[in-house]
Amino acid sequence: MNDLHGLATRALRGLDSEDAHNLAIRALKLGLGPIGGRDDPLLATDLAGLALPNPVGLAPGFDKNAEVFGPMLRAGFGFVECGTVTPLAQAGNPRPRLFRLAQDRAVINRMGFNNQGLEPFAARLARRGRHGVVGANLGANKDSEDRIADYSVGLRRLWGMASYFTINVSSPNTPGLRALQTRDALDDLLGRLIAGAESLPPGVAAPIFLKVAPDLDDAEIETIADTVAAHGLAGVIATNTTVARPPLGSAHREEVGGLSGAPLLAPSTAILRRFAEAADGRFLLIGAGGIASGADAYAKIRAGASAVQLYSALAYEGPGLVTRIKRDLAQRLRADGFRSVGEAVGAR
Repeated sequence: MNDLHGLATRALRGLDSEDAHNLAIRALKLGLGPIGGRDDPLLATDLAGLALPNPVGLAPGFDKNAEVFGPMLRAGFGFVECGTVTPLAQAGNPRPRLFRLAQDRAVINRMGFNNQGLEPFAARLARRGRHGVVGANLGANKDSEDRIADYSVGLRRLWGMASYFTINVSSPNTPGLRALQTRDALDDLLGRLIAGAESLPPGVAAPIFLKVAPDLDDAEIETIADTVAAHGLAGVIATNTTVARPPLGSAHREEVGGLSGAPLLAPSTAILRRFAEAADGRFLLIGAGGIASGADAYAKIRAGASAVQLYSALAYEGPGLVTRIKRDLAQRLRADGFRSVGEAVGAR
C-alpha cells in the first residue's frame, strides 16, 4: 500500500501544484489515504496539556477547510492544524499561486488565505468528536476593516471545537498582516483576544499559540517573546514561510510569495533557537520550517521545540514520510539516552 501511495505522489507531481493538492484532498475524503502504524511509546508527549501520541504535526495550509484532519491523523500525524480560516470566505490571490521548486526541494506560495470561511469549517469540526488533537489556525480577511476583531470572531466561533488555536500574523501573502507582529499592534491583538476568551464558556482547555515569521531580528524576537509571555499564551510557532531568497536553482525561484521547504530549515531553526532563549521557560515552542527527516525534527526539538510541524516535504516524499520521520526520531532519542521527547527539548 505504501508503494501505491508513492506512485500516486509521483503521478501528482506531473500536475499543476494546486490541482495536485486539490486532487489529494479529494482522494483523502474518499478514504484513499495511508494508515500509519502504532507509535513508539517513547514518542508520546504533552504539549500545553494536549496529549500527543507523537510530536510530529501537520502544518496548516494542507487542510485549509478542515476536510481531511481525520485521514491525516490516521496517516500517523500526532496532531493536525487546519486552516488558515478567516471569518468570511475568500478566493485568495489569482492563480497560479503555488509553485514547486523541485531542484531545491522547496515550495513558493502566494495563496492569500483562500478558504471557505468559518461556518463550513466550524460545521466539520463540530462533527469530529474528541479523537485526536486538531488545531485551528486563525487569520483575518484581506478587506477587513478591523483585522484584530477577525481573530476574536474566529476564536469565539470555534471555541470548544478545536483542541488549540494558532494566531497567524505572519503570512507574507496578505498585505500588511505582518505589521501585527510589532509591539503595539501585537499587544492590542493579544489583549483583545485574551479578554474575549475570558468571557467564553469555562471548562474548555484550548491553548493559544502565536505563529511568527522567520524574517525577524533579535529586537523583534525579544519584543514578541515578552508580549506573548505577558498575555499568557501557551507558546510560539516558529516559523511561517520566508520572503527572503537564498540561492536557489529552480525555474520558479523569482516568484513572489512565501518560500518553504528545505531552504527554510536552517534559518527557521535559528529563529526557533533565539525564541527559546528569549522565552526562558515562560512559554512553549513548536518548530516548523523545512522538516523532511527525523534528523530535521530532532534538530528542532533540541533547539527548543516541544513539537514540530511539516507540510512542504509531503509534496516530494509522499504521505509515508511521517512514518519514516517518527521511526528515525525514536531511534535518535534512544541513541542519545533520552527517555522521552520532553527530555530532549532544548538539550543541545
